[in-house]
Amino acid sequence: MSCIYIVPIWREEKYNLEFLRSKISEIFRKKAQIYESKKINLDSVYNPTRKQYNSSQILIQLLSNHPRDTFRILGVTDVDLFIPILTFVFGEAQLNGIAGIVSVHRLNNKFYGLPENEELLRKRLIKEAIHELGHTYGLVHCLTPGCVMNSSTYVEDIDEKSDQFCSTCFSAIRG
Repeated sequence: MSCIYIVPIWREEKYNLEFLRSKISEIFRKKAQIYESKKINLDSVYNPTRKQYNSSQILIQLLSNHPRDTFRILGVTDVDLFIPILTFVFGEAQLNGIAGIVSVHRLNNKFYGLPENEELLRKRLIKEAIHELGHTYGLVHCLTPGCVMNSSTYVEDIDEKSDQFCSTCFSAIRG
């Protein structure tokens, strides 16, 4: 039976991802499981000039180190991610592929000098994880207000959207 694997990739913080596993399983109607991989090397993807980690390179590592029954694989990290053409990203995924990554680094209020809010962090992480997994199903950014596939340039954009697909995007992932 194929599975959506959630791979914790921690540098400093360690979060219990059971809430995320449960929500992903519910939304995608697939078995989801936490998978501890010892083969992700964050040091090899660190850019000292930017003081960030290359998310595309982490995706390559996820793709080369996953269980045989992988349907999708999602890395969850606490490091600041980038792709060369953007200042930062909340996450990245392969369009029509199997792998995605999301970071809690800029989802956490403490990054913005605000009081920590664990519930808000969890909501943001769920939305971004579902969003990145949506890309693996071939979904692009959606303009329907509130759809989880809305683009998120700022953390406030994440707060404005829901953790659900609009009817058009939902139909596409069920197809």
